[in-house]
Amino acid sequence: MADKQQVSKPRAWWEGVKAEWRKIIWPTRQDLAKKTGIVTIVSVVLGVIIAILDFLIQNGIDRLLGLF
Repeated sequence: MADKQQVSKPRAWWEGVKAEWRKIIWPTRQDLAKKTGIVTIVSVVLGVIIAILDFLIQNGIDRLLGLF
């Protein structure tokens, strides 16, 4: 009896995985390309902002330390 339960649990799990997999709504190529472009642009802009802030903060700290 224990063997049947062990065999049916993985099978039931796999059936559940297949059922959930069918519910996935995949994006179209156009949506995927648009969202990839947006993520790339936002990443570059944030990188530039962080680089500018880093430069300004480092410059400010150097000037403060130069006073002493």
